[in-house]
Amino acid sequence: MLVRLSGITRNLASLTSQFAADRLSALANQDHVVGDRPEVLFVCVQNAGRSQMAAAILKHLAGDRVHVRTAGSNRVDMVRPTVVAALDEIGVPIAGEYPKPLTDEVVRAADVVVTMGCGDACPVYPGRRYLDWELGDPAGQPLSKVREIRDDIEARVRELIDSL
Repeated sequence: MLVRLSGITRNLASLTSQFAADRLSALANQDHVVGDRPEVLFVCVQNAGRSQMAAAILKHLAGDRVHVRTAGSNRVDMVRPTVVAALDEIGVPIAGEYPKPLTDEVVRAADVVVTMGCGDACPVYPGRRYLDWELGDPAGQPLSKVREIRDDIEARVRELIDSL
């Protein structure tokens, strides 16, 4: 499924294992056991820019108090280098992340679903909180523009943390 949906060919065995584990974890958490840490899903079109930045920043700021996932409706094969560089500048790690396809189980497992330009591609389920963040797309943008998008995302993530 990972190859078919994302086109990933590098590090396929380890990424497939990681993707399968994440899907199983999402399936196990679809019932939203009260008292568990909140689950946040960030979704953008390619899962290579905005959603990856938001997830990395949330993980960095909230630590293990929040479970964070990302997905894309039309993934590419790798996180954009300018995104990695912009996050490195503020000391936010993104190592090991890769674009993942949007699957039903990750949406069902989420308490909060944050969409970023994916429109109608994200299924809507009762009991989830949906936020739509209108953000510029870092694809093809110079690092200076990616920094602006990163800073906007960081401010929104800080507000999100306060609301969880």
